[in-house]
Amino acid sequence: METSWHQSAEILQALTDEAQRLGFARIGVTDTDVTAHSPFLQQWLDEGLHGSMGWMETHQPLREDPKALVPGTQRVISVSLDYRPTAGDEWAVLKRPEKAYISRYALGRDYHKLFRKRLNQLASWLTERVGPHGYRVFSDSAPIMEKHLAEKAGLGWIGKHTLLLSRDGGSWFFLGELFTDCPLPLTETQETPRCGSCTACLDICPTEAFVAPYRLDARRCISYLTIEHKGEIPEPLRAPMGNRVFGCDDCQLVCPWNRYTRTGDPAFLPRHGLEDIDLETLFRWDEATFLTLTEGSPIRRAGYVKFLENVAIGLGNGPVTESAMSALAARLGQHGDVLDAHIQWALNTLKNRAKETPSDSV
Repeated sequence: METSWHQSAEILQALTDEAQRLGFARIGVTDTDVTAHSPFLQQWLDEGLHGSMGWMETHQPLREDPKALVPGTQRVISVSLDYRPTAGDEWAVLKRPEKAYISRYALGRDYHKLFRKRLNQLASWLTERVGPHGYRVFSDSAPIMEKHLAEKAGLGWIGKHTLLLSRDGGSWFFLGELFTDCPLPLTETQETPRCGSCTACLDICPTEAFVAPYRLDARRCISYLTIEHKGEIPEPLRAPMGNRVFGCDDCQLVCPWNRYTRTGDPAFLPRHGLEDIDLETLFRWDEATFLTLTEGSPIRRAGYVKFLENVAIGLGNGPVTESAMSALAARLGQHGDVLDAHIQWALNTLKNRAKETPSDSV
């Protein structure tokens, strides 16, 4: 391996140019030291704010030492990829209770494979320039403190909603990493935190999931509840979920820095009309339809039955119609006690609302 050019400032510019050619929006290089963030992670775990995500504890030693995850690693190349397809239509969907709100990152193709492909291309480019080097690429696929590493690499700052923010991309981007044993020069410029006194993201949360600035109680977070959580969603949190059936973007939508976001990568354009689809349409999908229309989609992570459980709550929070009640009742007894419990809650909620405000449609 060469010992001059790969440690020069010129390679950082060349690396940046190649990353942008591959479609990445931002790139930076940092070392493997994440000790500054370890106390925050430990406190979060000690307080049980990670909910049922046991792997956060199981793999904690690897999170706190990237060299233990990939022996020999000297540098982490952190990159981001913008994904927000369009701007301005999210609130409109949230305000229409018959519609299903799906987090913007999940409307198009799954980012994991695309990210790894592009990162491997970047690694191959680096091999051509500096010679053979040991490396591994990651995209939300290993126990890595990716936000902290990205912050150190100069891609942005961690906001009060615990997401990474940048001045030109807000928070609408994915993160990925390339671990390498090549001793590249470090990115010297880092973003200054710019949240100031703003608490918009904390105040807007439908389920009041933020314990304090920079501290999220995952057990109350709609993204956790609709994707990671197994079992019944706690009843007090169902009404606040509204029509959010896979993830939640409220803290991003209200963030002032997201006014400056750029159009996302075309790979993440919405598919199958999921950006504007009725709850009832989703609930009537059979499993074959679900598997077909979510092929290559992050929504697959929830699974068919879990997705129905989420949509059932959305229907319970939606308009009181004979059609919605019929769709809910038809699913009883089909997919287990948890779905049945959500359906029964939805039916009872709709019936109680019908008594309070009689409708000609019921």
